[in-house]
Amino acid sequence: MTNDIVALIDYYEKEKGIDRDKVVAALEYAFISAYRKMVPGADAIETLRADVNTKKGETRIFAVLTVVEDGEQNDKFNQVVLSTASKKNPSVQPGETMEFNVTPKDFGRIAVQTAKQTMMQRLRQAEKEMIYEEFKDRAGDIVSGTVRRFDRSDVLVDLGKFEGVMPSRERVQTEEYNIGDRIRAYVVAVENEGRGPEIILSRSHPNFVRRLFEAEVNEISDRTVEIRGIAREAGYRTKVAVWSTDDKVDPVGACVGLRGARVKNIVRELNNEKVDIIRWSDNPEEFVREALKPAVLRTITVDTENRVLHVTVEEEDLSKAIGRRGQNARLSSRLMGWDVQVRKDESKLEQFEKKIAGAAHSVGELLGLEDELADKLFRAGGTSTDMVADMDAEYIMEELGVSEERALDILARARGNAASA
Repeated sequence: MTNDIVALIDYYEKEKGIDRDKVVAALEYAFISAYRKMVPGADAIETLRADVNTKKGETRIFAVLTVVEDGEQNDKFNQVVLSTASKKNPSVQPGETMEFNVTPKDFGRIAVQTAKQTMMQRLRQAEKEMIYEEFKDRAGDIVSGTVRRFDRSDVLVDLGKFEGVMPSRERVQTEEYNIGDRIRAYVVAVENEGRGPEIILSRSHPNFVRRLFEAEVNEISDRTVEIRGIAREAGYRTKVAVWSTDDKVDPVGACVGLRGARVKNIVRELNNEKVDIIRWSDNPEEFVREALKPAVLRTITVDTENRVLHVTVEEEDLSKAIGRRGQNARLSSRLMGWDVQVRKDESKLEQFEKKIAGAAHSVGELLGLEDELADKLFRAGGTSTDMVADMDAEYIMEELGVSEERALDILARARGNAASA
């Protein structure tokens, strides 16, 4: 046993938190492996045991052999004759097993390098098992760590004793990370696959925002306020629907905090991602009005069977309701679980069009025109017979698409009407 092996035991026990017995067991396994590689024929020995004395720095290897009658030995690696065994234990009987010290001279010094490599493999496996045991119940928590390195676009994060990985799909694409950066992340899962346990981290998961609110807002942690839904496009915008079990508590105000202090802390952690806090309602009409703010909704049509909401807004509110690249409407749909369809309110335009059609019809009656031609003439500036009387025949022909004869007839009627008036 050399000092570096003793130091290795201390390191894994104190720094990595692995139980000392497990470290010594890994060392014993490593020395048995080293013995089998070093000693010719040792592979044929079925049972070997290593005895490691960590205080004295001694290692001994024992072989377990079966006692047989003299002359009946047919396996020299796993059997010992009775005459030899009785020298060690006079009361031994054939069929019993005995341990014999088979440690080669200078074994500890020669085997240490081979044993160290095998031991490291075993301890890495023990460390991975410990990671899984410690972190398997921490999925859903927020942890803090330091960016250690990058594996392609994945981020490897030092969590102290352990290392977590933030895959590319769990990164926020608008964020840049540098080695040494201190970051917080959400534990999505602890996977125990072929490569061993892996702690999967995320900063883009919606529940990362949920946990930040739970940590920042006392009313959420004591369940006075509930988060009923979260829809997120990481790095850009998040909508959070909140509700209170206490009528005296304003859930939105509680999450915003005094002068916005609480939500500002969360926005800062999210690198200035926009966060909308919305009052939840089980009434889809009320909910969609809150979700699409600051746009003011003119009408709401609810299709309960298909879970579709058709809403209309004034033209000046259309861009607010839809949002940049459709983000506001899309996140509202996701938050509510309804398909929210936003369109411009056409009611004012329809009323305007009706007025135009009525005025055009009146002018058309005086000039003997059907409604289609009357509408064209009205839109071309012929809002009265006086206005038409001042037009040129060629202009009327071009705008209405009629013959010269018809244009002159319209012009004559208009001038006659104007003169009689």
